[in-house]
Amino acid sequence: MSIQKLIRNFAALPALALVAACAAKAPPPPVEIPLRNPTAPVGSQADARLERLQGGWTVTEGAGMAPGARIEVSGSEMRIDGVALPLQEEAPGRLQVAGETLWVHWIDADDRTAALGDPAGGRVWIMDRTGRPGERRTAAREILTWYGYDLSRMAGG
Repeated sequence: MSIQKLIRNFAALPALALVAACAAKAPPPPVEIPLRNPTAPVGSQADARLERLQGGWTVTEGAGMAPGARIEVSGSEMRIDGVALPLQEEAPGRLQVAGETLWVHWIDADDRTAALGDPAGGRVWIMDRTGRPGERRTAAREILTWYGYDLSRMAGG
């Protein structure tokens, strides 16, 4: 082997070692991106008392909550597809469900359609008594957009 070939082979070794070192590292874990922009204003509806949520609902759109899920609200529990979770009203429009914070961002005047979400951005959904919110869907989506939720990540709409 000639000296020049040997020098070229040795010159390539650091580059090969660098490529091998990069290839051996695992990629960083994926970052979970919240469903809500934390810099957007957020609030709960002040007159959304727990009594207004009592009864049966169907999720029509959601992220972190499956469209078509059946929700039943009573004074001390929320049943999601038959699974009972403890429910506590912290303030009007602000709930704790199995230790998770959920806010009622909007409920229509006749208590037919509601938009709920985790203000930290963990989940968001629109639910309706009949499963067909009609024009109330637009109002719910506008409120959720105002509060910074990424509605493109919701399924079912």
